[in-house]
Amino acid sequence: MTQEMTEGKTGTLAEVSAELASAVERAGASVVRVEARRGNAASGIVWSAGGQILAADHTLERDEDITVGFGDGRSLPAAVVARDPGTDLALLKVEASDLSPAIHAEDGSAKIGHLVLAIGRPGPTGLMASFGIVSALGGPWRAARGAQVDGFVRTDAMLYPGFSGGPLVNTSGEVVALNSWTLSQGAGLALPISIVVSVASALARGGVKRPYLGIGTQTVRLPASVRGRLASRQESGLMLLTVEQGGPAEKSGLMIGDILLEVDGNLLHDTDDLLAQLAGRKAGAQLATRVVRGGEAREISVVLGERP
Repeated sequence: MTQEMTEGKTGTLAEVSAELASAVERAGASVVRVEARRGNAASGIVWSAGGQILAADHTLERDEDITVGFGDGRSLPAAVVARDPGTDLALLKVEASDLSPAIHAEDGSAKIGHLVLAIGRPGPTGLMASFGIVSALGGPWRAARGAQVDGFVRTDAMLYPGFSGGPLVNTSGEVVALNSWTLSQGAGLALPISIVVSVASALARGGVKRPYLGIGTQTVRLPASVRGRLASRQESGLMLLTVEQGGPAEKSGLMIGDILLEVDGNLLHDTDDLLAQLAGRKAGAQLATRVVRGGEAREISVVLGERP
């Protein structure tokens, strides 16, 4: 290899390295430290110059005594505006009017193979970053916390402790997605910026309205005596292990020990089937459910509530 070729490759690598460092610096101006849980701080991003901060909901173990730390050394108290556990997003508010909001990438601009950086500010030492590529794009998918999410950005960039709530950015420092280890259970899935914008707007208006039943379930195999009396010959259903007091299920007449078989004529074999039936419905919607109680199948009309 000639000296010119060696110098050329070295120069190119140096240019790429400098560009990545610049992207971290640009994006880092909008990345904050969120202190709302014991032991480890998390990350967040400045959403508006007027003090809105977007964070990962699971990192907020309390609603009070929340502190947000900024790159300029300031540390300000924050209040919770609204939370959406389904997408693991929460909107905070600090008293400030001179913040640098994150710059959003254009919807759909992230492509498979693009270089990306996961950025966090989990501790007093300042920014941290990891490097990877966009390895897949897709959706919809069922997030670990139950919500049906329309899309995802999968990356192999490492999420270090405290990175949840921080951004995934392109080489220009623009946010293409928001990182949450809990949301994807470590699978490297991040919320695309289009979904983040939509949820953040709903949070600013008071919260995301999601329907719920107020039950805890477990998949169980139906007794042979029950299966024999069902035209569908269904083999499993969802037993109600908990029924929230005063919740929609209890108000509609469902009880602990009931086994859910159907919703609006659709068979329920596991929890994913139930979540699929709830997806897209609004609070106040009426569901025709079929349950097994005392060994007999019966019909119960259930009205969905709104998750508080």
